[in-house]
Amino acid sequence: MTQDAHPADTAELLDSAAKTALRWHRAGQGAALATVVQTWGSAPRRVGSQLVVSGDGRIEGSVSGGCVEGAVIFEAQDALRDGKHRVLEFGVSDGDAFAVGLACGGTIRILVEPIGGTLPADLLEELVAAQDSRLALAYEVNLNTGVGRLVRDGYSDRLRLDRSGVEEDGETFVAVHNPPLRLVVVGAVHIAQALVPMAQIAGYDPVVIDPRSAFASAERFPGVTLLDDWPDEAVAALGLDARTALVLLTHDPKLDDPALEAALAAAQDEACFYIGALGSKRTHAKRVERLQAAGFSAAEVARIHGPVGLDIGAAGPAEIAVAILAEMTTVLRKGVA
Repeated sequence: MTQDAHPADTAELLDSAAKTALRWHRAGQGAALATVVQTWGSAPRRVGSQLVVSGDGRIEGSVSGGCVEGAVIFEAQDALRDGKHRVLEFGVSDGDAFAVGLACGGTIRILVEPIGGTLPADLLEELVAAQDSRLALAYEVNLNTGVGRLVRDGYSDRLRLDRSGVEEDGETFVAVHNPPLRLVVVGAVHIAQALVPMAQIAGYDPVVIDPRSAFASAERFPGVTLLDDWPDEAVAALGLDARTALVLLTHDPKLDDPALEAALAAAQDEACFYIGALGSKRTHAKRVERLQAAGFSAAEVARIHGPVGLDIGAAGPAEIAVAILAEMTTVLRKGVA
């Protein structure tokens, strides 16, 4: 059975690969993109996984977890020489597959595209610019001709599901390029110190908001974007979208409520996929009363996950962070928690 990409294995990898390929191409080293376009059985990587190969032999990413990389790199070098794309297939029934180590029972089909050849550099530049602007789009390519284009208004189901794959015609591959996941945390507290690095591992780009400079310091959050604005102003400046999770951890209505109101008032296409707020059931009940008194409907307020996180019996900041990230993941991937 053919498998499309599962969400966790697509957009973030594709974004990183595209930018790396463009950087290597601009540096004059040459670059080719290898993309898993179809899998059958127990293939080691999902559809959409990518490997970037430079003209001088450097690589970044993976299309098989090591099974067929050597053969793909060889083909990528050839593609850089002749400027033409290739569609490779490796499977357990193929002698070549055993030779390269794909003996796990799966089959994978891989598209190799040389930058500046079949894949024009200006198209890749446009794709990277869209990524930097957090614009969702799809890359559609004909596997027979190698001709591709960017699609901004189309493939809504694939974009919503974050799922790359081959269309029913068997010739058209669609790579989903959604904006990277982002986590906006209000409150630079101990839970945030545990949640932020966990979220980074899971593929989120975190931002921490707290007007209290003693909390939001580079020492407590090294390498993380810190904003000391009032939360509603910071949220407005950042802009919210369907790839953003908002987590409020201050336990202080003066800080949490303005950010909550900004998130709940956002237009549908700017709505966060997840809103969570720290506090006990009693605290959350009071929060609900305040927001409804401010004019928000029961349905709007019900979007808030409070108390925040799945009920896993968490004790301490690190376990609470695990519960929050688990609930974020459940909402993102299943739509419920």
